[in-house]
Amino acid sequence: HVQLVESGGGSVQSGGSLTLSCAISVKLETDNCVGWFRHSPGKEREGVASIYTGDGTTYYSDSAKGRFTISHDNEKNTLFLQMNNLKPEDTAMYSCAAGHWGGTCMLEDWSYNWWGQGTQVTVS
Repeated sequence: HVQLVESGGGSVQSGGSLTLSCAISVKLETDNCVGWFRHSPGKEREGVASIYTGDGTTYYSDSAKGRFTISHDNEKNTLFLQMNNLKPEDTAMYSCAAGHWGGTCMLEDWSYNWWGQGTQVTVS
């Protein structure tokens, strides 16, 4: 059973930066996907970024491209999301997730098996 715990959320002004961390309870195999999703009231959960543990291939939503960077340190069992140039529309609960690789790391929540509780990001 994989457990994930997020940290690093908070309040920031528009244009600011935050780095989210996700501590993963096990060392993942090289055929896993790990990713970040966000959910705000009145909206569906949205995939933000994901990474394939096999070769580090990354995937980003259109809203995240050019502003967010996902990375995974397998030695430290930690997933990161560096967020720059934050906008008010980035305000959401951000959750990390892990799942089995199925040829690509989709930004679809149904493809992930394990989830963290989330960390709140508020941009004003």
